[in-house]
Amino acid sequence: MQFLKTLGVTALFVASAGVAQAGETLDAVKAKGFVQCGVSQGLPGFSNPDDQGDWTGLDVDFCRAMAAAVLGDAEAVKFTPLSAKVRFTALTSGEVDVLSRNTTWTMSRDTDFGEFVGVNYYDGQGFMVPKSLGVASATELSGAAVCTNTGTTTELNVADYFRANKMDYTVVAFEKADEVVAAYDAGRCDVYTTDRSGLAAQRTKLSKPDDHVVLPEIISKEPLGPLVRHGDNEWGDIARWSLNCMINAEEMGVSSANVADMATSTNPAIKRLVGAEGDLGSKIGLDNAFCGNIIASVGNYAESYERNVGPDTPLKLERGVNALWSQGGVLYAAPMR
Repeated sequence: MQFLKTLGVTALFVASAGVAQAGETLDAVKAKGFVQCGVSQGLPGFSNPDDQGDWTGLDVDFCRAMAAAVLGDAEAVKFTPLSAKVRFTALTSGEVDVLSRNTTWTMSRDTDFGEFVGVNYYDGQGFMVPKSLGVASATELSGAAVCTNTGTTTELNVADYFRANKMDYTVVAFEKADEVVAAYDAGRCDVYTTDRSGLAAQRTKLSKPDDHVVLPEIISKEPLGPLVRHGDNEWGDIARWSLNCMINAEEMGVSSANVADMATSTNPAIKRLVGAEGDLGSKIGLDNAFCGNIIASVGNYAESYERNVGPDTPLKLERGVNALWSQGGVLYAAPMR
């Protein structure tokens, strides 16, 4: 076993011969030398570029995890910013290899646009209002003008919510998220609605963030996760097990700081996880150390969460339902064996 440097930390990579060929997407990614990942047009904590064009976020980390798994280099990613309206077209047309863009897993999307490979953030839709509005509950929003994005589940959810509560409202919709933020900040609408994680992220862009409050109601289930095109099962397996790798690593206590040492663990499950024994990687056309590479260069799920959206970030999001199943949450990954 040899050690490579990826993103300034030690990465595990075992050169192996005769790895089985996977589907056409894997072959194409290997040929071009990078993963083309569809992301948002700028959502802090999930996928957001800085002034130098460097992308960070929970969704970005998943893209980097796939690059680490497939190419042994978490930097071998190119990002395509996509609006909610065109994101699925970009995936189905082949413009991107994977869509990792705070996208809600629904039945229609899973059957019409692609294959969801898991959930990397459990969320729910909420409402943000100016404190000056004097509103304490979403049930007090009758007659409100509501800002949101086109091409999202939020439009349908808000319609259902206002109808169920026999309230009138006016929708003010835009294609780009920054247009929604600007309209709300300028007072063109009374309410901003999207996933609560999105409200926390976009609140940081407002001219006076402390003048706004997120109401207590959660009106929907929004399991957010990455998806790939239908028809390439091998690529779907790679995406699915890249995410499961990060979740299982947190559960087993394997992190970027100790993954190199874990190759000598006496725990068989940990040895399989990092690729020190077994042949799990070869089952999906990868090196057996694919998960070790992910952990070494990107970290486990907890590291990604705390770095991007956790309590010490501007979003200040507690783990809540996104905690491991063993710690009161619903985060649960299938075993790697």
